[in-house]
Amino acid sequence: MVQLKFDANGLIPAVVQDATTRQVLMVGYMNREALRRTLTTGQAWFWSRSRGELWHKGATSGHYLHVRAVHVDCDGDVLLVEAEPAGPTCHTGAVSCFFRPLDEATRATLLAALDDEAASPAPPSAEPPTLDGRTVEALFAVIQQRQRERPDGSYVVRLLEGGVDRIAKKVGEEATEVVIAAKNGAPAEITWEVADLWFHTLVLLAASGLTPADIWRELERRRR
Repeated sequence: MVQLKFDANGLIPAVVQDATTRQVLMVGYMNREALRRTLTTGQAWFWSRSRGELWHKGATSGHYLHVRAVHVDCDGDVLLVEAEPAGPTCHTGAVSCFFRPLDEATRATLLAALDDEAASPAPPSAEPPTLDGRTVEALFAVIQQRQRERPDGSYVVRLLEGGVDRIAKKVGEEATEVVIAAKNGAPAEITWEVADLWFHTLVLLAASGLTPADIWRELERRRR
């Protein structure tokens, strides 16, 4: 008998693969009801973690996933769904959600960012962090430190060495991601993308010889 292991939130990851081409199309999460509907209707259902509700893939776009088979891994904690997609699977219009390869440049950037995070772990604290303007100032102070000391492997340093053109390009890319997240109506995705946008904007300020205080003053002027 198949034993499924749902996580503490009652969810199990489901990898969706094109039944014909074998291309991996997406990864979603199913709860028991989503899995039940998937098995009984023959179309893929998921649990949306950002919206907190059941999600019938394709109900809005018409790009349904017609399920041909469901497999369970050896540990019972991951599902593999073979499906025939009725159109592109990704919300961007791409055939698969996995269309961004980690090429050499991207791998280097990602590794540098991971190194930065590992080198600056958040200090343990019994009190929750104070999330306000001081958080922005603290983050900007770290960016300025990277700007002064230029440590090897720092993602911030790589951005700064690329000049304003490279940083501005990243700001533009992140702004586009925010727009896409907003149009998707996905709060968690919006939060993540806006954080990326703010971070890269702070790097742009540092590269331009400005600080968050300059922005606070302008906002204060507009408030008046």
